[in-house]
Amino acid sequence: MAALDFLAFDLGAESGRALLGTLDQSRLTLEVKHRFANPTGRINGHLHWNLMGQWEDLKIGVRNTASASGGARGRNLAGIGVDTWGVDFGLISQTGEILGNPYHYRDTRTDGMIELACQRVGRERIFQDTGIQFMQLNTLFQVLAMHEAGSHALGAADTLLFMPDLFNYLFTGQRRSEFSIASTSQMLNPRHRTWASDLLEELGLPGHILPPIVSSGSVIGTIRADVAEECGIAADVPIIAPGCHDTASAVAAVPAEGSDNWCYISSGTWSLMGVELTAPIIDEKTLRYNYTNEGGVGGRIRLLKNIMGLWLVQECRREFAGGGHDHDYAELTTMAGDAEAFVAAIDPDYPPFLTPGDMPGKIERFCRETGQSAPTTPGSIIRTCLESLALTYRRTLDGLEDITGRQLEVIHIVGGGTQNELLNQMTADACGRSVIAGPVEATGIGNLLVQAMAIGAVKSLDELRGIVRNSFEVKRYSPSGDARWTRAYERYRELTAGR
Repeated sequence: MAALDFLAFDLGAESGRALLGTLDQSRLTLEVKHRFANPTGRINGHLHWNLMGQWEDLKIGVRNTASASGGARGRNLAGIGVDTWGVDFGLISQTGEILGNPYHYRDTRTDGMIELACQRVGRERIFQDTGIQFMQLNTLFQVLAMHEAGSHALGAADTLLFMPDLFNYLFTGQRRSEFSIASTSQMLNPRHRTWASDLLEELGLPGHILPPIVSSGSVIGTIRADVAEECGIAADVPIIAPGCHDTASAVAAVPAEGSDNWCYISSGTWSLMGVELTAPIIDEKTLRYNYTNEGGVGGRIRLLKNIMGLWLVQECRREFAGGGHDHDYAELTTMAGDAEAFVAAIDPDYPPFLTPGDMPGKIERFCRETGQSAPTTPGSIIRTCLESLALTYRRTLDGLEDITGRQLEVIHIVGGGTQNELLNQMTADACGRSVIAGPVEATGIGNLLVQAMAIGAVKSLDELRGIVRNSFEVKRYSPSGDARWTRAYERYRELTAGR
């Protein structure tokens, strides 16, 4: 088979990239065609994404690809796929207009919405119908907040499209929702893989605006003629839904093989830690642990926990820079490595950590509330964040093993967070498990190879993972056996009990 070129767009909460992937037999190579920031802003007191800026950056990525080698590679693309973070969405009118900039999941309009929904229909009922972790940022609570506010945009909407579905709409004009991204909403029944219509009706929410659901690896349509002309690309290029939720694509690219004794951490702004299943686990234990059943590539279910992740470090860095100390991430990690160990521990699920602003101050507040001495230097603050993430991974691992009955021997870490070697080693030490870190670009790689599955160039998820192992290096970390981690975990469990 001749080599095939695919273009993947991977948009995260902090930045995005366009990756050109060339699949030649059983080897994939990557070329970055465009990198861009993904800024947010406030309009009328609410936090929004800049949809026009995002769309223009996607078109730049297509244009840069089309211009390579005089446009030949762009015109020979076998597919284009988009993945993004979960839960956020845009609203489309009956005549096709986009009704405003999408809200950001960290906007505070969802404050109190979990409590309101549970008061109306019950927490257990919501979980039984959706199998999803309760987080106020979930689409269900965003839509409920709009409904309670009497939103005219919600009233005028004909279709709700999650962020990658929205970009697919802009590329093709087709209104579809891919399974993995739809599953993040807490509005989908993972047992039946259909919208939880009865639940939405009882909450008074407009279920009729939810689009048809398609599987990962579905061809949504071909690129619109006007977009193709603007970007200098042929109009017959297919737009393919990969795992449109970035974690679904990242998990598809986990370079695991053989048994099911492994779990994954997709590490970035958020850390998503879980296992792969063939069917959801929706029971009292999963609800008590507040874990989630999300869709994956090939119809798999990702049983996982959403953890605040490197957002803690990103926000600390931003605060340090605002105070005149602009350190890059490598410098901060070095400073953390040199700082005193186990000064304090924090719970990434602490609600104030969700919103932007003064992360060091919020860490100090948590420490004060739990009777700890707070870290004071940048290195000590970052070390506290990283140690606490590793301890949270240990707590999450315990829960995964309890729910599934599996003994999980290996932790695969994929995504941008794999570049933080200090955190990788801390994870091995805290969990007492071998860690395999890499590839860094797992989300884009999964996106590209699921596109290849869609056109039959890759036959299965096992074959996909074999290509990943054949194409990209990983790094292994072994637990050090340092007994201080056991004591730190006991202390962490006491500090976070009941939270």
